[in-house]
Amino acid sequence: MVKLPECIEKSDYEKTLSSSPKNDTSSQPCDITLALAGNANVGKSVIFNYLTGSDQVVGNWPGKTVDRAEGNLQYKGQKIHIIDLPGIYSFSTFSMEEIVSREYIANENPDIVINVLDASVLERNLFFTLQLMEMEVPMVLCVNQMDIALQKGFQIDTEKLEKALGVPVVPTVATRGEGLQKLIKKAIKVSEAKKIPKTPIEYGGEVEKVIKQLQTFLESENINLGYSNRWVAIKLLENDPEINKQVESLSERAIQFSNYLALELEQIHNEPSFSIIASERYALANRIAAGAQKRSEYKISLSEKLDKILIHPLYGYFTSALVILGLLVWTFVLGNFISEIITNAMSFFQPVDPALSGPVLAVLWNGAFGGLVAGLTLIVPFVIPFYIMLSYIENSGLITRVAFMMDSFMQKIGLHGKALIPLILGYGCSVPAIDSTKILETRRERLLAAFAITFAPCSARTIIILSLVAIFVSIWWALALYVLDIIIIFVMGKLALKAMPGESTGLIMEMHSLRLPSSSVILKQTWNRTKSLTYMVFPIFIAGSAVIQLFYVLGVLEPISNFMAPLTVGWLMLPAFAGILLIVGVVRKEFVLLTLVSFVGTDLSLALTPVQFIVLALIGMLYIPCLSTISILIREFGVKAASVISAANLITALLVGGIAAHVLSLFL
Repeated sequence: MVKLPECIEKSDYEKTLSSSPKNDTSSQPCDITLALAGNANVGKSVIFNYLTGSDQVVGNWPGKTVDRAEGNLQYKGQKIHIIDLPGIYSFSTFSMEEIVSREYIANENPDIVINVLDASVLERNLFFTLQLMEMEVPMVLCVNQMDIALQKGFQIDTEKLEKALGVPVVPTVATRGEGLQKLIKKAIKVSEAKKIPKTPIEYGGEVEKVIKQLQTFLESENINLGYSNRWVAIKLLENDPEINKQVESLSERAIQFSNYLALELEQIHNEPSFSIIASERYALANRIAAGAQKRSEYKISLSEKLDKILIHPLYGYFTSALVILGLLVWTFVLGNFISEIITNAMSFFQPVDPALSGPVLAVLWNGAFGGLVAGLTLIVPFVIPFYIMLSYIENSGLITRVAFMMDSFMQKIGLHGKALIPLILGYGCSVPAIDSTKILETRRERLLAAFAITFAPCSARTIIILSLVAIFVSIWWALALYVLDIIIIFVMGKLALKAMPGESTGLIMEMHSLRLPSSSVILKQTWNRTKSLTYMVFPIFIAGSAVIQLFYVLGVLEPISNFMAPLTVGWLMLPAFAGILLIVGVVRKEFVLLTLVSFVGTDLSLALTPVQFIVLALIGMLYIPCLSTISILIREFGVKAASVISAANLITALLVGGIAAHVLSLFL
């Protein structure tokens, strides 16, 4: 259940949810369009989730791979459309997130922009605020996480801050819903007044003089890019490539004049012009923050105490390993417990008859029922607990600590600690994980990270491991497969690094304070990640199981099994039908389990030995990625790279699987 913000009457909230389309919240006309902008980890998403509830859609910006989150809020008869812009630190063109944010503000002209700041690091956040003010858009400042600022010994005088900036300021604690009512009221008031802040503050003498000179020149040239001329002038002085290109198409004289002024500044300060502008912003942000905040008696916060352990040069490695191990053990133990409950409940119904005989409808029913049982007992118990814990680790700030500590380990395979984030996401699904490699700086790093991700067991592979090994062998053998997988990722990463030598970039990543995540945010993220699995996999399991069992009855699959027998039976020591499992698993990894259930029923121990369970799960964990993963590899890196990665997965799976089969048969 979504916790309602204090500003929303329940009847209005429910009316919004019931009247809004499920697949396109932006299709209905809205009275006000509101954009949330700010740095990463300032609480924008918490505010967005509180305001929009379940009436939201997460997609991509047109032509981009950056997530676009939008939703609706019904407030006192007004429909407010809310856009959650990507978390950014500036309006440069160094990242796709920065480009889509500034293009949206300039081209879509939202009625109001709420700039969300972290009160505990006010000065750093004001650097972005000053850039937003330069764009001259209607805005309200939301100084969030006031509770964390107090814990760190800071008291923020929002009235002084408002006076210094000339922009309405509202203090909030979004995790508790505090201040959200006032924030919405203030945003509506400013949007209706169409009040654009006129910056009452200026940069240093010669810098401000140059900005005004260039701004006047742009106005005389009638240059209009959709942005404010002051902002364009500053971007020209910063030598922003995108703005330079746009201005040059309208006036070469403007580019020549801006280059002349930038050179003047560089000669005075003896440093690049973009660095001069940045220094001016930081100096101004420092003065404003110093005037608005007061330091009370400083007490070391619990977060800082925990950080002494979490990022300790020695203990930090153990805590990071415990976080990753805890994620997996939590999934195994809780998943196994839930799976047993569901299995016992489903045993009340007529079980699937593994004997493939009788009328066609009976065969189809047996297969469909087997698919339903497989979905309930194998997907729900393991995937949902995994995503709940992953969301907790992400939102609490633990994942950034783990990434920091694992930096030296990741450097050994040509990556830095930030690459651990998409790698861990790969344990959920390889497709968004590979897509998220865009946070890495170079194509080489993105390719190396994508290569490692394809070896990480996604939720579908996790289903295979847990369903075959955790249930029919033991939880500890399933955990052993995960440990082996980490070793394989490291070894294959080293080999990939030798094939793609190059210099790795350093790790630069914000590490916000540890916090207790909002339960509504965790549940919402968990649902968003699992709903596609729920909507798509269950019908596939039910229909696919029925069709596969019918094919088996008709004898279509037997010739394929016989052809692959030398590999599956001879080298991998699996039953003859395992060849079919591996073929259908290329489409979707769940099909390995789905087809197996169709062949032998839900009691898989009737057809496989403990060694065969382990070997089949090991091969399913490592061999060719599913078609959706191959598709995104082709999209991001090309056919050649996708083919090489797929071949590496297949060779590794067959080699390791065969060795494991022959070695384990000596002991089990």
